[in-house]
Amino acid sequence: MGTGERAEGEKNLELRRDAEGLALVGDGMVLRADFVRLLPRLRPDRLGRELLVRAARVRGVEAPSAVDATAGLGEDALLLAAAGFVVTMFEKDPVIAAILRDALERAARVPELAPVAKRMTLVEGDSVAGLRYLGFSPDVVFLDPMFPERTKSAAVKKKFQLLHHLERPCDNEEELVEAALAARPRKVVIKRPPKGPLLAGARPSYQVSGKAVRYDVLVPSRD
Repeated sequence: MGTGERAEGEKNLELRRDAEGLALVGDGMVLRADFVRLLPRLRPDRLGRELLVRAARVRGVEAPSAVDATAGLGEDALLLAAAGFVVTMFEKDPVIAAILRDALERAARVPELAPVAKRMTLVEGDSVAGLRYLGFSPDVVFLDPMFPERTKSAAVKKKFQLLHHLERPCDNEEELVEAALAARPRKVVIKRPPKGPLLAGARPSYQVSGKAVRYDVLVPSRD
């Protein structure tokens, strides 16, 4: 989709490019992926305390690989790449994929981000199919199915209001978890609301929890 084009099926949404990069604009809101804003979280003294990094950490692997099966705006993938993972990202929505690709290109021109962005590869397509034909077994598969929209719209952050126009909360939970496990990773890390239900009823081997988010970690048998 080119700059200035309407998001398919959404008359009030439009992709626009300005000095800050590509953004989805509509309903008085702007959705843009901005990795520079995340630089403070990538500092070594803070990165190791990130719950996702703690949940995804694998021992004894020099260059671990991860698949972010629900990439979105790429913020979680950026944290994993900064922690040393080589990350393959799947994003099925073409508009979100375009915004993410633009963010990666801009990050490659920022000295502090370029080495991290180099470890991130975007694949536009459905991860359920993609996970079955990876060609390798990743160390980690990360799943962040969109949390269901809250009843009170004022409680939903603006960027997620726009994301909800394009992608709905996950409706194929079982397929997603099955595909993740079929890729034969060392672990599957699932992002959930703190008190949210298990994804597809998959009982975790352990959990890493905070006030705002919970990570359910599945450690499949390596037999």
